[in-house]
Amino acid sequence: MSTKYARARFGAAIVVAFLCGLVFASGFNLTKFGWAQGRVASASRPTAAQIAPAADMETAFEAVVDHARPAVVSIETEKFAKPVSRSRSNPHGQLPPGIEDFFRQFQGAPDMPSDQPEEASGSGFIVSPDGYILTNNHVVADADRVTVTLFDKRVFQNAKVVGRDPTTDVAVIKIDANNLPTVNLGDDANARVGQWVLAIGNPLQLDFTVTAGIVSAKGRNQAGLLNPNGSNPYAITDYIQTDAAINPGNSGGPLLNIHGDVIGINSAIASGTGYYAGYGFAIPITLAKEVMNDLIKYGKVRRAVLGVQIGEVDANMAKAAGLQTIGGAVIQSFSPEDDSPAKKAGAQQGDVIIAAGGHPIDQVSTLQRIIRGYQPGDVVDLDVMRFGQKKTLHVKLGAPAADNTTVASNDDETGGPVSANSSTSTDNSKLGVSVSALPSAMAQQLKVPTTYRTGVLVGHVAPEGPSYRNLFPQDVIVRELHPASRPIASVGDLQQAVSSLGNGDVITLEVYTPSLGSTRVVSVAIQK
Repeated sequence: MSTKYARARFGAAIVVAFLCGLVFASGFNLTKFGWAQGRVASASRPTAAQIAPAADMETAFEAVVDHARPAVVSIETEKFAKPVSRSRSNPHGQLPPGIEDFFRQFQGAPDMPSDQPEEASGSGFIVSPDGYILTNNHVVADADRVTVTLFDKRVFQNAKVVGRDPTTDVAVIKIDANNLPTVNLGDDANARVGQWVLAIGNPLQLDFTVTAGIVSAKGRNQAGLLNPNGSNPYAITDYIQTDAAINPGNSGGPLLNIHGDVIGINSAIASGTGYYAGYGFAIPITLAKEVMNDLIKYGKVRRAVLGVQIGEVDANMAKAAGLQTIGGAVIQSFSPEDDSPAKKAGAQQGDVIIAAGGHPIDQVSTLQRIIRGYQPGDVVDLDVMRFGQKKTLHVKLGAPAADNTTVASNDDETGGPVSANSSTSTDNSKLGVSVSALPSAMAQQLKVPTTYRTGVLVGHVAPEGPSYRNLFPQDVIVRELHPASRPIASVGDLQQAVSSLGNGDVITLEVYTPSLGSTRVVSVAIQK
């Protein structure tokens, strides 16, 4: 009993001390009593000085919208002959998961009667008082009729498509009018991640909608948007990413900075539903301006090419090349093989381009943008790293060959998938793959060029092995590029190539990939 009594006295003392503390504090105005649901005292309202920065930002947004929105247009298109097998919004094939749905807005409803035109909508913005309008290629691609509606509700039917460029997804259209409001085209190079931006367009049939966000990333290489399965090899994919809300119908509209300058053309979103999920992509305006100028002046894009297929550099590739940092663009193959300007200048597969025209190259899109600024016949200096040696190549740029790219089928004539005879395969534990000789029947079915039919066929790729996501089933390994340079004409050749390599050493291989119809360069770190 005495123990319980002592505890009770101790607890009562604590309560009394707490109440005395509150009374003491209130006497000095250190705390105020009140109900949680009571009215907020007027003193808690922010002062004019406190809200001034927010008010200034609000005024800036209003000014940008007042200036830019009259120059934004709504674009409606009609196609009278429905496509049979290919989507006009994505004529090159399958898009990456999550981005495909965004393009479905430009296809007619699947249950639409066959005699009804296929309708689609998008956005654009006026860049000259006499009616030139920038938009996306996929907005007006294959359209039989283009109708433009201005912010002041004037309607222009049968707008002229001046030119389209599928490699950048930029298009120019024109309406017959004068003294039109325009927007100022800025410089996306000055845009920084974290800066405020506004998007204006016509999403979900909500005309001239304005949304705000920030530049959330730059230099996004969403290659699958314009170059799915390698079907559009000259595509330039160098996107500005923003979290300003963009939805179907925003395509072709402007992305503006806080000064009212256009820094990009809104083009796509990443979403699992086809609607806004926080990730939008815009074509940089400096790239779009170059394309626009060509389309207006020549009716087509005049493009210079190196004649190479290039890829991003990963850690293994950087180590093999002798780079201190991960960056550059690796030469995967040459196209066309016999007339490649880069190959004529001495370039080799596995070379990592680290500078072009004196400008450093950090990724593929940077190189693409630099070469886009040249014309066929111009000479550009390329600095390359060739497995530890730096070389400078003087490349006379060429013009792109006619696009006759075809993608090899992975199915045999009966419609079933082709496969190697697993009983004849050999495990290469250092690479984490099983390999075998390439059967002649499979080589024919996969349309492997004769030059590469002596190579070694990749079968199983171990998920826990070093080649996972570097090599794939049905790849054909045709040559070792580093540390030695020699053909791989048998399973034994490959085993010999890796036999002297230790844990962490990097081997660089030339690999023919039937699904791409071309070779590529792969660097793999050996794993014991």
